[in-house]
Amino acid sequence: MSKKEKIIVGISIGDLNGIGSEIVLKTFQDNRMLEFCTPVVFASVKLMSYIKKVLELDVNLYGIDSLDKIVHKKINVLNVWKEQLDIKFGEEDKAIGSYAVKSLEAAVAALKDSKIDVLVTAPINKSNVQSESFNFPGHTDYLAKELGGESLMLMISDGLRVGLLTDHVAVKDVSTTITRELIEKKIKTIYKTLIQDFGISKPKIAVLGINPHVGDQGVIGTEDDEILIPTLNNLRNNGKLVFGPYAADSFFGSGNYKNFDAVIASYHDQGLVPFKTLTFGNGVNYTAGLSKIRTSPDHGTAYDMAGKNKANYESFKQAVFSAIEIHRKREEYRLLSKDPLKVNPKKTFAKKK
Repeated sequence: MSKKEKIIVGISIGDLNGIGSEIVLKTFQDNRMLEFCTPVVFASVKLMSYIKKVLELDVNLYGIDSLDKIVHKKINVLNVWKEQLDIKFGEEDKAIGSYAVKSLEAAVAALKDSKIDVLVTAPINKSNVQSESFNFPGHTDYLAKELGGESLMLMISDGLRVGLLTDHVAVKDVSTTITRELIEKKIKTIYKTLIQDFGISKPKIAVLGINPHVGDQGVIGTEDDEILIPTLNNLRNNGKLVFGPYAADSFFGSGNYKNFDAVIASYHDQGLVPFKTLTFGNGVNYTAGLSKIRTSPDHGTAYDMAGKNKANYESFKQAVFSAIEIHRKREEYRLLSKDPLKVNPKKTFAKKK
């Protein structure tokens, strides 16, 4: 792969008191990763050097002060700040949270300007990043605002893909949040994503019910009968291969999920509990529907093991690979979607006499 073809992976460092910096360094400790991509960590080379020393990791870092200075086959660390930070592994710290935001904002700006090709985010603490200027329940909402598009949390691992109608919404608000418009928007987003980002020409999508046993014909709630089922019928009438709603309690245990290209759950735990049970340590969180590509590992800051050199970096590594693969699929889709006369050189034909 030539330098021009090598995908530049931007990395926001996340909560520095958590395991984010450790899993980033461990991922690129294997030099073979640099054959797949060129990483750019948005942080401070002085700080990252300190952390690698504490964790006794054998990894070479290359500090840069401008994205024009990126060097391929190096682990680039863009100096987003230069001041010293007081790292206390395992502690929740509002000041440290503000640096997670600085890293994220700088990385997203670079993504918007196409200085990097994809973004992989290390875990943040949703509580200590809150401020007057940053008031979002997580990465997904912030990225939707900055990058545009119809964002959808899509958990992926091998052939399993689980999307959510509602993500970081309190359980008491789920039923009132789910509307016909929301269902149609989310299903259309995941349908397009499966085609352009995963190369699936005719996606088959399963949808899980809102209430236990899909409401049991109104005995356990009416939302499925009044909102979900009519909306799915309408989508099917318009050519979408959408199936369900299925009772969530038996759907994954029976293996039925294997018959579909994606599954849409009604709320966070309905989808993520079975997903993480089946894939934990290998899953990836992909923010589908945006103009740019962002992935992250399927876990949080893990304060309990921070600074102990015990963190499993497999999910973060898979997030890097997923971002690269989705980027390639999307570029391929864009090329194939162009006017063939514009893609291929024009041919001239001799006129028949």
